[in-house]
Amino acid sequence: MALKVSPSVEQYLEALPADRRRELERVRAVVRRNLPRGYEEALARETIVYSVPLREYPDTYNGQALWYVAMGAQKNHLTLYLMNTYAHAPLAQRLRDGFKAAGKKLDMGKACIRFRSADDLALDTIGEIVASTPLEKFVAIARAVQRR
Repeated sequence: MALKVSPSVEQYLEALPADRRRELERVRAVVRRNLPRGYEEALARETIVYSVPLREYPDTYNGQALWYVAMGAQKNHLTLYLMNTYAHAPLAQRLRDGFKAAGKKLDMGKACIRFRSADDLALDTIGEIVASTPLEKFVAIARAVQRR
């Protein structure tokens, strides 16, 4: 029986249509340029994920690595998840204000921003939001929420 090998981030991107790949790669470049040290990039459930390694925070609620930022291609749009905005109202407001100042419409759920092109995003603000939470702080927030 052959083992199923999980695809890499690069294989995932390569499998996307060229226009969608190009847009995700633009957002990925912003995330990677601003990502605090310690987070790891991986592919999980057909989504590019930047997460806290289990060696740093092994006691997550589901036994999986804690996601910090994630992005992917859905059927009708692209997505960017900024998990640090979900539990931190001032950071979520900073995101909304940054989109408004850039003249962009923010199409967002709890932590999921939907977009069709990187031009739909306030990329400078996204970079600031990604850079705003060092791994140690994100783990402390997760632990505090888990204790409730």
